[in-house]
Amino acid sequence: MPSDKPSGGDRYTEISLGLLTTLLGYNLRRAQVAVFQNFTEMVGASELTPGQFGVLVVIDANPGLSQTQLGNALGIDRSTVVAVIDRLEARGLVARQPAPNDRRSHALHLSDSGKTTLRRLTERVRAHERAIARDLSAEEQGRLIELLRRVARD
Repeated sequence: MPSDKPSGGDRYTEISLGLLTTLLGYNLRRAQVAVFQNFTEMVGASELTPGQFGVLVVIDANPGLSQTQLGNALGIDRSTVVAVIDRLEARGLVARQPAPNDRRSHALHLSDSGKTTLRRLTERVRAHERAIARDLSAEEQGRLIELLRRVARD
């Protein structure tokens, strides 16, 4: 991580980030960038994004849920959910089926290809998690997750 030490003006000298190093939001963003980069390295750039993987996990755990339920569960807005499902459906990973109790909505299911993809990528994602948490004990990992949930107000 860049230093908060003053810069000497040389382009190779570390520059001061001043207040940024003390801001939770800045440090969360830096961590997110590092996590996403590692995810892409471990899973593969042509596979899935972290968000798409999360969508497959939630649909797999809750077959038949609606797009609204999915968005609420993941904290993403309707237009984003529709776009993600469109992409996953175009790749043959997710199927929209008529909802049994509401003709206005769709029930989401993983296709056979979606189930296979999820199973295949799950071990890579677990390896990714081990890699990003390698400097944390199990207790620290649990505490970090707890703190992040509190920040997110889950």
